[in-house]
Amino acid sequence: MLLPQPASSAIIKRGDRLLLVRRINPPSQDMFAFPGGRGEPGETPADTALRELQEETGIVARHPQLFATYDLPSRDSAGQLTSHFLLSVFLVEADEQAAALAADDAADAGWFTLEEIRRLPAPESVVECAERLLGQLHEQ
Repeated sequence: MLLPQPASSAIIKRGDRLLLVRRINPPSQDMFAFPGGRGEPGETPADTALRELQEETGIVARHPQLFATYDLPSRDSAGQLTSHFLLSVFLVEADEQAAALAADDAADAGWFTLEEIRRLPAPESVVECAERLLGQLHEQ
């Protein structure tokens, strides 16, 4: 039996765009998601989000604020549990001029609007967070 593992991701918002990376590795391989990854022993979820953001994009962020949590089990076609993550998603602040450069296990990095995110291959949790953060901008 697989025990749930802690993971965290970081959201940076610039106007009506959010930073996403295309994942190289499972889970969510070849999908667009917020920069993030597994927690390391002794690391807080907030520290994980900041570290993973820097490793995957080169951006140093600050002031993580918990935005959402998800229980994310993954199963294969036979229904066997292949991974199980308890994901903490943080809103973070970064310098406006900080450029995102894909590194570590991110193939690409870019800034996407809500309409673009809805059309990308992205986990449901990413689309849900984008809707919560950017949906109000389009209702005004």
